[in-house]
Amino acid sequence: MEELVQIIGAVLILSAFLLSQLKVIDGESPLYLVLNLAGSAVLAWIALSGRDWGFVLLEGVWASVSAAALVKVSVGRGRTAG
Repeated sequence: MEELVQIIGAVLILSAFLLSQLKVIDGESPLYLVLNLAGSAVLAWIALSGRDWGFVLLEGVWASVSAAALVKVSVGRGRTAG
């Protein structure tokens, strides 16, 4: 079951990357950021449970950067909405 969750996390990140490379979505779009955040958070959690510290660092930072960018985009959209 854990392997399936790992694959789902990786597919989320890779989907965001592929869609961005194909110019289907922008690299700063909420969808791109949510896919990256969800995928990297899943992989960070699995890495943490396995004490794979290098991957905890990689995926933890990836999730943090994605979350911060998502907040920035959300705040920016809130300012222009009204």
